[in-house]
Amino acid sequence: MRTVSVTRRSAVKPRTQTINQLRALLISAPDDIRDKLWKFKPEQCVKGCTQIQSLGNTTALQTLATALRLLAKRWLYLTTELHELDATLECLTKQAAKRLRSQFGVGPQTAATLFAVAGDNPERLRSEAALAALCGTNPLPVSSIKTVRHRLNRNGDRSANNALLTIALVRMRSEPRTRAYVAPAEQPKVNQPKKFSVA
Repeated sequence: MRTVSVTRRSAVKPRTQTINQLRALLISAPDDIRDKLWKFKPEQCVKGCTQIQSLGNTTALQTLATALRLLAKRWLYLTTELHELDATLECLTKQAAKRLRSQFGVGPQTAATLFAVAGDNPERLRSEAALAALCGTNPLPVSSIKTVRHRLNRNGDRSANNALLTIALVRMRSEPRTRAYVAPAEQPKVNQPKKFSVA
C-alpha cells in the first residue's frame, strides 16, 4: 500500500501541473482558439486539445498546436496511470483493511495512508491517544499559571494527519451523526426582564 501510495502521489502532482500548463497556454492564445478549446472540465479541455490538427500556418500557431496536443496526451497518460493505481489501492485496502474501509468517509487513499503509517509504527499504537499523537491530532498543552489552553500539534506524520482531516471533512459534509456532533448547540433563549413604565 505504501509503494502504491508513493507512486500515486508522484503522478498526481505532474498531472495537475500539466493541466495548469495547458490552460496557461490557452489563456495567452488568440481569442478564437481560446473560445474553441477552453472548457471548464479538464476532461473536455483535454479532449479538444488531443483532436487538434492545425491552428494556423504561422510558426507560432503550429508550435502552440504541438504543445497543446502533447500536454493533452501527457494528461491522459497520467490519468490512466492514476486509474490503475486507484484500482490497485481499492483491491489492497478491501483485502487488508476491511474494517477501516467500512467506516463512512474512508476511501482507498486515506485507508492506505493510515494503514501504512500504523504498519511503520506498531510499537507506538498502545491506545487511541498514542494514535492521535502519531498522527499529530492531539492538542498540546501550553498552559501557564493563570490560564489553561492548548495549541495545535505540528508534529506527527503529516500524511496521516491529512488523511484524518479528509475523512473528517467528508463526514462533516455527509454523515448525519458527525453533522449533529459538530453543529453549534442551540443557544437557550434568555427571558428578557419585563419593562415597566411608570404612568
